[in-house]
Amino acid sequence: MSERTTSTVSRRDALQWTAAGFAAMSLGQRSLALPPDEVSMRLGLVTYLWGKDMELDTLLDNCESAGLLGVELRTQHKHGVEPSLSDAEREEVRQRFDNSPVELVGYGSNCEYHSDDPAKLKANIELTKRYIELMHDCGGSGVKVKPNGFPKGVERAKTIEQIGRALNEVAEYGQGYGQAIRVEVHGKGTSELPVIRDIFQIADHPNVHVCWNSNAEDLAGKGLETNFNMVKDRFGDTVHIRELNVGEYPYPRLMELFGKIQYSGWILLEARTNPADKVAAMIEQRELFEQMTRR
Repeated sequence: MSERTTSTVSRRDALQWTAAGFAAMSLGQRSLALPPDEVSMRLGLVTYLWGKDMELDTLLDNCESAGLLGVELRTQHKHGVEPSLSDAEREEVRQRFDNSPVELVGYGSNCEYHSDDPAKLKANIELTKRYIELMHDCGGSGVKVKPNGFPKGVERAKTIEQIGRALNEVAEYGQGYGQAIRVEVHGKGTSELPVIRDIFQIADHPNVHVCWNSNAEDLAGKGLETNFNMVKDRFGDTVHIRELNVGEYPYPRLMELFGKIQYSGWILLEARTNPADKVAAMIEQRELFEQMTRR
């Protein structure tokens, strides 16, 4: 575990709360106007797809310009933050975030634990551990992982138990590095909320959390609220959404549900479209988010 120098209030934190205060003056009462110990939902960005071709400095500048002050770095994108970075390069990433109002929320990995091949399962667990170390060194707070379906010919209950036990293992490892494990609701079959609920009955480590993913499956069965309530006690500090004005997903209702449980965390935009002006599109989404969450 690398050594880390900390201070009571970093420049990044000071800038972030200054930005929040200016935003509050122009927009009236809303969640970002609250003091740090009471902060509610904040909008950030997943680098998929709008940030995938941005180098790290450009990404930070664009997020700051758009007022999206948190970012989840997805693997294999142009920012280049990967486990292959040296100690010096990791420290440089940390310093870039410390000198920006944009927070490194964490990492978006492709690690998955459903394979019926023991070697693949082990490889994914070990890769997760490398991402945990990476985020610790770079100043993030967690790693996103995902279930990704059910292998053919294997009982669902067996796969659910395997995923849950793997999550407990990486959650224990992550706890030692101060990194949360965020489980994206993902995959054919595994994105159904009753399946996520069952996985989390096995994955009972306190450091493993549900990352709501705003899927069409959220509306299945008895609907959004029932599915939301099924896993709300295991939410962490990240949620994924798509564009708030594209498609038929009931985002105003979703924000209402998060407001009712006084959710305090990041709502991360994981966009699917390809606008020519990404910063303008980010600003538009922030403004829509502010309208939905304004008190």
